[in-house]
Parts: sequence; structure tokens; C-alpha cells
Amino acid sequence: MLKPLLLSCAIAAALTSPLTYAAPAKNVIFFLGDGMGPTTLTAARIYQYGEAGNLQMQELPRTARIKTYSNDAQTTDSAPSMAAYMTGVKMNNEVISMSADTTAVAPGKDSHGNKTVNNCTTGNGTAATTLLELAKAQGKGTGAITTTELTHATPAATYSHICHRDTQYEIAAQAVPGGAGFNSALGDGVDVLMGGGANHWTPYSVSNTKGRADGRDLTAELQTQGYSYVTNKTALAAIDSSSITKLIGLFSTSSHLAYELDRVADSASTQPSLSDMTSKAIDVLSKNDNGYFLMVEGGRIDHALHGTNAKRALEDTVAFDNAIKTALAKVDLTNTLIVVTADHDHTMTINGYSAKGNPILGLVTDKDGNQATDVNGRPYTTLVFGNGSNRPATRPDLTSDQVQANDYLQEAGIRLSSETHGGGDVMLFADGAGSSSFKGTMENTNVFSLVKAAAGY
Repeated sequence: MLKPLLLSCAIAAALTSPLTYAAPAKNVIFFLGDGMGPTTLTAARIYQYGEAGNLQMQELPRTARIKTYSNDAQTTDSAPSMAAYMTGVKMNNEVISMSADTTAVAPGKDSHGNKTVNNCTTGNGTAATTLLELAKAQGKGTGAITTTELTHATPAATYSHICHRDTQYEIAAQAVPGGAGFNSALGDGVDVLMGGGANHWTPYSVSNTKGRADGRDLTAELQTQGYSYVTNKTALAAIDSSSITKLIGLFSTSSHLAYELDRVADSASTQPSLSDMTSKAIDVLSKNDNGYFLMVEGGRIDHALHGTNAKRALEDTVAFDNAIKTALAKVDLTNTLIVVTADHDHTMTINGYSAKGNPILGLVTDKDGNQATDVNGRPYTTLVFGNGSNRPATRPDLTSDQVQANDYLQEAGIRLSSETHGGGDVMLFADGAGSSSFKGTMENTNVFSLVKAAAGY
């Protein structure tokens, strides 16, 4: 009787265990929620699905905790943390995809006062090869899409090498095949690029005062290299994926794309959602028989948290999660690796003893409907920040409607002009080909090695 019992137990264990897919992964989609720390995930889950629900990313079977410190700081900025994922190298804050000995040198300004001049000198570090470049070297399709400027730290870490993240005009030039400053490791160029910040790609003019002082129109140069260029969601939707191999989309004239809350509320918005961009990118890249590497960033989660505006941060987290859902519906996990993680934490926390079902953006209220109060008898919110701009000398008598409004800024413990990143570990979720190695607590640099091994780069 013992052997049948053992056999039945083994079958039951197999049926309840996460699926294991054979490596190497033909395709890799790397999702990065900028600033999406554990508290943001929990708050977004409760906001959208309730305490017992799950975000799509939380349904992925493989999980890990990731250490995010940089080469020179306990609390990282986005440049070295994303670059650590992409290159396997711990580098200094503000440095993008360079060796650990690279010193971050603040950029100079061009003739119009815009930050652009790369002050990196010869001998100040060397380029560190990225996952996107490794994929390109194998003839795979490559892409980087984001809700931030396309030259912002996270997307830039996939395709450029620079000693300071603020040199965004030079970062853009590195993506243009055949042009001055092109990163030759990209071969014939990144196949799909989408995001905001068209000013870094277009010439200075009276109407484009944040444009390029060198007069180059990188969008025109890219079109001569076979890229289709789109600037709104209608044009993006109209793209026939079967007829193109190169695509660049710039959906804001300057700065980032709108927060999801505002994009949806604006009936005149011409910007696509992150899900729209993800779907189109997969369609274009899937035509490559060798497979592809795609990076997808939900970048504005971070910006809302810096402003201690929790509602917009949670809305953008849900939009990011919807992009993951979109991707999962389009790919075959037997040959595709999905990795979802964050580059760093923030100082937001969930405090008090709110009753189950109490709005996560609301005032702390117990199971009997009584509002909790501070030592002075004033109510307080469930979500608060360790630091930030909303630190009144005297706390106001907050109302439920006030704290759940779109523009409400959660209170902070220490007054700063802008909330800082947090130094805590972040979560990683994975599924698909080669995902079984993602487990435990690991350095962010180890993620590079695991993706590289899973994809056979």
C-alpha cells in the first residue's frame, strides 16, 4: 500500500507545482515597474482587486526578492539599478551601462541652456554589454518601450552607454544607425522604440525650445534607415505589423507621457496606453524567426511617488499590470521568458489598523466605522510617506473626500522638495521558458546572468 500512496502524493505535488519550461527562451520580455516597491504592489492590489485579490504579475509562479543598492549608494537611482539588470554590473548612481569604475560627471548645457553636453572623458570607464545588445548580436529582434521619455534612465540602459543619465540628447544619438554617436553594438538598430520626449530627437526651433542644438532630426534619419515613425495612438493602431520591421513612436513633444489617470480622463488624448504599445511591439518583433528581446517600462509609477501622489501611482501600477496581461495573452510561454520587477523602492508605507475593505486611499477607519486619530485628535490616511513635500506645520482635519481626490498628496514624515527612493529590496516575478531559476533573495546583477542563461545569449 505504501508505493501507491507515494505515487499518488507525487502526482498531486506535480499537479500543484509551478510549470517548468525548457530553456533556452527564444523570446524574453523584461517588464520594469519604475519605483514599484512592495508597498506600492500591495496598495495597487487592494486598490484594484481588494485585499484577497491579485495583480496579474502576482499570479506568476516564480518569485524572488532583489537587492537594489548601487556601487556607491545604499539607495540607488534608476540608472545603475536598471543597468545592473541589463549588464550584470554594479555601477555608480547616475551612470548608465558602464563599468563599475565609471565616475558620474554632470552634463554641461548647450547653447540654448538644455542639458546635453557629455562631459565623460577618455579613460572614464568602458561600456558594459547589455542584454539587448546580446540579443541583437544573435540576430534577434529588439525593443524598448516606456511611458517616460524614450531617453530616460530605464530605456536608455538597454541601448546606450553614458556616464550621466541627464545627457539625453547624446543618448538619443546612440540609437540612430549610421549617425554620429551611434552605438555600433546595436547592429542595424533597435527594432522597436516607443515613448515620450520627441524634443531629444528633433531640432531646436522657436516652437521646440527643448530641441536639439545640433540641428539634427533623428526621426528623419531613422526613417531613412527603414523605420516607420508614428506620433499618436491612431497612427500606431493603423500600423500593419506584417509589413514593417522597424518602428519608432514618440507620443509627446517634450517630457513624459501622461499619467494613466489623466490619459484616460482626457477624451482628446492622442497617447496610446502601455498595453497598446506592448501589443504592437510584440506583433512587430514576433516576425523575427530568431526570437526577440523586449523591455517594457511602467515609468510614471516612480514620478507619482516622488510627488507623494499615491492615486496616480496606483493607477499607473494597474496600467503596467494590464500591459503584462496583454503580453501573456499574446505569447507562448513554452518559448518565452517573462520577467517582472522594479528598479528600486520608495518611502510609501501602509500604516494604522484599517478595517478590511476600507479604501486604501482613505482615512484609517476601524471595523465599526470609527476614524483613527493622531495624538491631537486629527484623522490620518492609510498611505503615508517617509519624506516628501506635504509636511504641514500643523496637520489639518482631513476628510474622506479630500484624501481620495485625484490631486491629493499624502503626508510625509520629513519635509523635502521631492520624495526620495527607498533602499529596500523589491519583488521579482517570472514565468515561462527558463524561469525556474528565479527564486530566493538575489543581487540585481544576478538577474542579468539568469536571463542571459535562460535565453542562451
